Amino acid sequence: MRKLLLFMMVILVGIIFIARLFYLQIYSDVEYDLYEDNAIRKVYNYPKRGYVYDRNGKLLVANQPSYDVMVIPREVEPLDTLEFCNLLKITKEDFLRTYNKAYNYSPRLPSPFVSQLSKEDYAVLQEKMRKFEGFYIQKRSLRAYQTDIGANVLGDIGEVNNAIINRDSYYKMGDLIGKQGVELSYEKTLRGVKGIKFIQKDRFNRDIGPYKEGIHDTLPQPGKDITITIDANLQKYGELLMENKRGGIVAIEPNSGEILAMVSGPNYDPGILVGRNRSENFNKLYRDSIAKPLFDRGLQAMYPPGSPFKTLNALIALQEGVVTTQDRFSCSMGYRYGNRRMGCHAHASPANMNLGIYESCNAYFANVYRRIIDKYDSPAKGMDTWSNHIKSFGLGNYLNNDLAVGQPGKVPSASTYDNAYGKNKWYTTFTISNAIGQGEVLATPIQLANMAAAIGNRGYYYTPHIVKDIEGETLDEKYTTPNYTTINKQHFEPIVQGMFDVYNKGTAAHLQIPNIEICGKTGTAENFAIIDGKKTQLTDHSIFVAFAPKDNPKIAIAVFIENGYFGSRFAGRMASLMIENYLKGEITRTDMENFVLRHSLEHEYEKPYSGEPFGINRQSMLNPIEDEDFQKLLKMKAEIKSTSLKL
Repeated sequence: MRKLLLFMMVILVGIIFIARLFYLQIYSDVEYDLYEDNAIRKVYNYPKRGYVYDRNGKLLVANQPSYDVMVIPREVEPLDTLEFCNLLKITKEDFLRTYNKAYNYSPRLPSPFVSQLSKEDYAVLQEKMRKFEGFYIQKRSLRAYQTDIGANVLGDIGEVNNAIINRDSYYKMGDLIGKQGVELSYEKTLRGVKGIKFIQKDRFNRDIGPYKEGIHDTLPQPGKDITITIDANLQKYGELLMENKRGGIVAIEPNSGEILAMVSGPNYDPGILVGRNRSENFNKLYRDSIAKPLFDRGLQAMYPPGSPFKTLNALIALQEGVVTTQDRFSCSMGYRYGNRRMGCHAHASPANMNLGIYESCNAYFANVYRRIIDKYDSPAKGMDTWSNHIKSFGLGNYLNNDLAVGQPGKVPSASTYDNAYGKNKWYTTFTISNAIGQGEVLATPIQLANMAAAIGNRGYYYTPHIVKDIEGETLDEKYTTPNYTTINKQHFEPIVQGMFDVYNKGTAAHLQIPNIEICGKTGTAENFAIIDGKKTQLTDHSIFVAFAPKDNPKIAIAVFIENGYFGSRFAGRMASLMIENYLKGEITRTDMENFVLRHSLEHEYEKPYSGEPFGINRQSMLNPIEDEDFQKLLKMKAEIKSTSLKL
């Protein structure tokens, strides 16, 4: 009986095993996954990352070979740790820390052990890799920058982290991904698709050949090349002008929305974020909390727009029918409201719209702004009407572009003041600073450049974008569809004429460029910071927006220089030089160029930390650089080969 019982148990267990196998292979809906099979080794073949060219076909970013030492922890056999560490130029502590990190990630999956070996180190190590079981060399591509400009535009690539891996199953430990700029925005386009080989292993964990003769293997698909809208020569010139200064320059082609230049100061050579020193160099940039070189001021810095904003208030007043171009308002060195006063500089009075624009009269625009808001039954309704007009120029939003970072700026509405003062408990004078681009209004340089483009186009703009062409693809139609403002076309001509007269007889008369009709607007924005717990007024920001030529403009530009004082001192000169460089391919106003290159603002940026007072003497603010440094900048200028654009 016992023998029969034992026999029946063996038969029963066999039937259970057979039934289970039958279920798993025939009825189970759980598919067999090669990627999860521990008896199959996966070897990835990384594709060529797409190249990046500027708008004129100049190669900016290519590739170079890189060699990573990979480890599969559970396959590691006892080894001569000292010899291995010497070959890799690491310490034993580094070895143990990296091995434990890889083991914690996965004992059976490959992890990077030492990344980005030099060609020389690779050549030495390759001959001895057979001695180190569980380690192998993975070849992939690193970026090879063919330029030292545009770090904020081009971006960089770096290793993925666990958060990225968990979010996107395409990436594995050690993979590279776009971290900033174009590399981030167009990661999927540039990266291509990895190929893979499945290698069958025996029960001793040894490779025995391709799994099923390689029928499941795939070839890598190379990334696509892209052409960006940036003019490399204009970008380089802008970065030269930005030396020893902080701020942003954004130039746009008005008839397409293509970004011609996007300068952020201070900047850095993108090449320092390639190779084994990438982490060290990135940390230095990241930890610089004063200059903030990783902070793209052209896209992320939100500043008061200052006097260029007055042009929008003039347009809204005409659209709302609250003023004509000939209405005049007096100015006695400012505008009084209640027991307060908004100051202004000396000029002819009373002022009509044209004089108000080219002389940048605060009193004129305070009166205009009040008429806009007070047209309606309540300040709240007037404010919301005004706010909607402003937003139609692309202010107060991210512009829906293809850039990796950005800020929306700020356009106040009735709710802004309801929250601050209580509903129906505020009046137009509470918001009067909006008349001159101060107060609650904030904008980024790219928004101001886009605003200038909309004015130059007489009422519409194209969404600013950084990519001009993608290999084998068509540009998204959102970049080729015009966005119309709420202002009728006929109202733009008086404002365009006023901006033209800024150069003819106004605040930028000394910035004229021979044979180019430029329309511009100077701006000076108050600048405050909290120092030792007190709100302290620093040196004003220098702002300038412009487009040229006057009719059918080819370039619109915004320049914002932190602590640069009045608009025409630095920002105006730099904008004029950028326009001349782009349209004529040469610089004739070398006097302006020498002024910009010779003078540094680093002493202004040091004042909050040095305790030096913020004086108002104009000459005391000028700080010429040493002749040796000036000659270096002139040498850099000589290396720039401008691309001429004939009018």
